Amino acid sequence: MKTLRFIKRSNGKHWVGDGFPVHNIFSYNDIAQDMSPFLMLDYASPTTFDSTTRKRGVGSHPHRGIETVSIIYAGEVSHRDSAGAGGTIGPGDVQWMTAASGLVHEEFHSAAYAQTGGDFEMVQLWVNLRAKDKMIRPSYQGITQAQIPVIALPAEAGHVRVIAGDYQGTAGAASTHSPMNLWDVVVKAGSTVQFQLPQGHSASLFVMRGSVAVDGKTVGPASLAVLERAGTVLQFEALEDSTLLFMGGEPLNEPVVGYGPFVMNTQAEIHQAFADFQAGRMGQIAEVA
Repeated sequence: MKTLRFIKRSNGKHWVGDGFPVHNIFSYNDIAQDMSPFLMLDYASPTTFDSTTRKRGVGSHPHRGIETVSIIYAGEVSHRDSAGAGGTIGPGDVQWMTAASGLVHEEFHSAAYAQTGGDFEMVQLWVNLRAKDKMIRPSYQGITQAQIPVIALPAEAGHVRVIAGDYQGTAGAASTHSPMNLWDVVVKAGSTVQFQLPQGHSASLFVMRGSVAVDGKTVGPASLAVLERAGTVLQFEALEDSTLLFMGGEPLNEPVVGYGPFVMNTQAEIHQAFADFQAGRMGQIAEVA
């Protein structure tokens, strides 16, 4: 049975642009090696936006060496990037952008959502890439709610949405560059859940709503339970109706050197990323006609 290593809470709340008020739960500056291959989690906890005709979000900015994963629970986000990809995702949808060798992208509330306003909630993860994959070509996966398999938990305890990886033989919707599991989990109060996991993988539970007991400790909203890598069974009890995100994966065991939107393996690679961006080698987002 996996044991609890520690509980990580928000590093503080801040705005990303003017559309995403987020709690930074962890980043590559604190527990990156514990969470590998995951580098960062920003949680935009439930917020209500008024209607507007202006664009809300974050304008063009670069990334290299990572993937960004956005999971929408309420509201809508529109994405465009310098590799020519783009799309709008809404509740239940996932955007998986592989920045890799580098691109520039923007993320705004969709025009339709901005016009109506309403509830907004999302999670954005940064996922690390192996050194051999950091300079591959950028790519984009726009994954709809309908494409994500939903597996019922035993005893009508809730369900698991398999975003990436494998849950009891069901493959997730996303393609990944290293072995990992990313599951969206809803559990009913009073239920005890067990997950069978690969030996030696990182494992953590992020609680968005409700609370759970892990290894005898209560984990409440906007908190992350980080488990020891030893063991293959994760067990927890839902103290309330709860919405969780399970993250786990094969640790990359490589140096993590990050600065701003770039995460590489050496300081020299970070300097090169800045030089390439400033020289325009990461491209530009096409003008809208």
